[in-house]
Amino acid sequence: MTTNKKVVSLIHNDFEDLELWYPILRLREEGVEVVVAGEKAGEKYVGKYGVPAYSDCAFKDIKAEEFDGILIPGGWAPDRLRRFPEVIELVQKMNEENKVIGQICHAGWVSISAKILKGKNVTSTPGIKDDMENAGAIWLNEPVVVDKNIVSSRRPMDLPMYMQKYIETLK
Repeated sequence: MTTNKKVVSLIHNDFEDLELWYPILRLREEGVEVVVAGEKAGEKYVGKYGVPAYSDCAFKDIKAEEFDGILIPGGWAPDRLRRFPEVIELVQKMNEENKVIGQICHAGWVSISAKILKGKNVTSTPGIKDDMENAGAIWLNEPVVVDKNIVSSRRPMDLPMYMQKYIETLK
């Protein structure tokens, strides 16, 4: 069990349903408190396959020092998430404080915009490999890659390995 830990999961419309819910549920099974942050508190967001989720709070209300890690789901949500200065600042602050940053699939777009990938070993969906490399990352075609505090993964099929490494890094 990973009790006394707190993680924020970011959300926006068109998130990859499994990449949002599987990590949240796994962490909760481990005793981790997970808070879902969206553009607005109490807002309904809908995943790519129609599964809804609600935000507990707004991006602007999240303070990095209150959390041990962050989860960024894939899907098309990361393209929206990276447009919010509060999200970029949060990811940068979490990185500065060596908090665990989990990113899967297209979530790398948020870390690219936060400019935290230079020299880091990462993976993502192959579709954004060039984006990751252009941001200075070293892209690896592996199910999960851990480089210090950044835990990255490629796609839903890799979720079990991704969450195993995320939980290990969080401990």
